[in-house]
Amino acid sequence: MIKQLVTVTAAVGLVFSLSSCAPDPEVVSDKAPATSFDKPLAASSFQMPASETVILDNGLTLMLMPQTEVPLMTINAVVRAGSVKDDIAGLASITAQSLLLGNSLASKQETELLVDSLGASLDADSGVEGSYIGADFMAKDTEQMLPILKAVLTGPTFDQTEFSKLLQNEVAALAQAKESPRAVISAYFNALLFADHPYGSPSFGDSESLQDMSLQQVQDFYRAHYQPANTALTIAGDFELAEMKAYIEGLFSDWQGSAAIEALTSELIEAPTSAKVLLVDKPDAIETTFLIGGMGISRDNPDFVGLKVINTILGGRFTSWLNDELRVNSGLTYGARSGFIPFRDGGMFRISTFTKTSTTEEAIDLALATYARLWEQGIDQATLDSAKAYVKGQFPPDYETTGQLSSLMADMYLFDFGPDFINEFEAKVNGLTLAESKRLIDSYFPRDNLQYVLIGRADEIQDIAAKYGEVRRVKMQAPGFSR
Repeated sequence: MIKQLVTVTAAVGLVFSLSSCAPDPEVVSDKAPATSFDKPLAASSFQMPASETVILDNGLTLMLMPQTEVPLMTINAVVRAGSVKDDIAGLASITAQSLLLGNSLASKQETELLVDSLGASLDADSGVEGSYIGADFMAKDTEQMLPILKAVLTGPTFDQTEFSKLLQNEVAALAQAKESPRAVISAYFNALLFADHPYGSPSFGDSESLQDMSLQQVQDFYRAHYQPANTALTIAGDFELAEMKAYIEGLFSDWQGSAAIEALTSELIEAPTSAKVLLVDKPDAIETTFLIGGMGISRDNPDFVGLKVINTILGGRFTSWLNDELRVNSGLTYGARSGFIPFRDGGMFRISTFTKTSTTEEAIDLALATYARLWEQGIDQATLDSAKAYVKGQFPPDYETTGQLSSLMADMYLFDFGPDFINEFEAKVNGLTLAESKRLIDSYFPRDNLQYVLIGRADEIQDIAAKYGEVRRVKMQAPGFSR
């Protein structure tokens, strides 16, 4: 039986009246003062498709969005159990990946064979706030794929032999990643900025935590967090709403919670009180890779959209200030970016690029000078109008496919936001003024006590690093990301 039903109605199809642009990879969101958008907004031409949210008697949340244009399906099972719940670095990630090692219906090899024979995909992984099982397949194969997804989610067998292989592969992959500064610099920056807060722990673990992890720890994590009341199924694709609700309800009716769900709590995040530099020594590096930044915003921030527009000007597109100065005008790098990375309870802002070892100081100084233009020069009307047009143009294609729409609903579940994010997006962009832009810059872009991570030849750039803050030096090949 269904005990709660919430229906969200909107335009049945997506309206793509705006020009298309390449998506912006890392952008924005946090709790904030009241904004000029608190008043009612005009409806945007781009609206979220009709969707329905259903909570079953066992607590499982269903988020359903029919999309009948093409015969495809995407389903995400999203569990509120990301790295913020880790007792051991990487535990949520390894638990998610372990779900694919065999289940109550089939072995790992049999599951892979079935999925491949249908031309489908089945994946599992974990992020900061949640863990995911994702499946893409043809609509005609729904009654073959959904039982497999259910078995992966609710009946993993946790085969010891396969688990040992998984850990070996992950340790090897991490060692390989440590050869590429750009692959791991975010982990170093998180550890520097968030310190002992769970956001500072690497979601993929480190060499020591992975080597010491036991199957029992994974099973305990699974039992504590993988429960229907802590999980949502987000389904987008070619299906009939009433039939899908009835099918899912019957299929998952025997999945019952086994323990009390840990309440969502917020742990205080302490902002840096001084400028610091984490200098990561990679003696064979031919360039310096660096991140500069500070505290950002959480995903529920009402100024999410406005900050996206302003960051587009600074470092969110190819013609941004940072890319123009560091790549086009000076030739110091092949690309420079900036962005807000939001989580549930906080987030970060960061500027990222890389340069030759010999031009490390010049590149950092130019990045800082360009960043300072936000306050010293400000934004003019023509620049703001250009960024607004760009952001509106790139937004609809980000929510076009069944995969994108299913992922959107997964984020809505994890971060507790509703369809207004889509429906009011264009109006919020249109309503952004120069005065409001200045307020956002002054309120959210970190200016003091910036944090720096530099990866490169430490002996050659140590004195340069000392210009920007208190330096702590670590070795690239040392375990973890803070020592």
